[in-house]
Amino acid sequence: MAAEQTKIIKDGLWTNNVALVQLLGLCPLLAVTGSFINGLGLGLATMMTLILSNTCVSLIRHWTRPEVRIPIFVLIIASIVTSIELAMNAWFHELYLVLGIFIPLIVTNCSIIARAEAFASRNTVFDSALDGFMMGLGFLLVLVTLGSLREIIGQGSLFANAHLMFGESARSVELTLGESYPGFLLAILPPGAFIGLGLLIALKNTIDRRSKQKQAVKLTGSQPASA
Repeated sequence: MAAEQTKIIKDGLWTNNVALVQLLGLCPLLAVTGSFINGLGLGLATMMTLILSNTCVSLIRHWTRPEVRIPIFVLIIASIVTSIELAMNAWFHELYLVLGIFIPLIVTNCSIIARAEAFASRNTVFDSALDGFMMGLGFLLVLVTLGSLREIIGQGSLFANAHLMFGESARSVELTLGESYPGFLLAILPPGAFIGLGLLIALKNTIDRRSKQKQAVKLTGSQPASA
């Protein structure tokens, strides 16, 4: 794999993660991550939007005039989101009702228009699709991680309502801490979402800082001693 593609993967998953570094799309992230399934549903819809919008923008980048590029990008994104919304309404109707207004609001997600303008409009179709996939995957992982933590702490369960996405047979995959678990209301309220996201950002920053310290130690140790 070329170094450029490797950088795209690292940027999307970690170095320039949409939720943990760019801090974009926080409204749906904080609003719907009360459970794993909610986070997974919105994350997949956002990732699909990023892939398709990046691909379309890259395909037309040579024919798009600079003065009208933003309206064109918005129209492309809105068309894709509308198609995804209709598909979810048809095939995942109950999940569609749970996610509600946050599906059409994907159109206003700053990360999508930002990737279209900053990356897809300047790079090849393959690289743009890969960028959309990795940025979407990084956002999805944060959504499901935060949703899982809030669901476990707040309700004492995991994979609740999995049947909304995977069918009736998925009801049996739900895990619980037992009926005696009292739950923790703060975790499933909006302040719990802010606290959870803050802890995830702090964890990432700690890992990055320790990684830089180790790199510095290795570089210092590898330098020859001065005479």
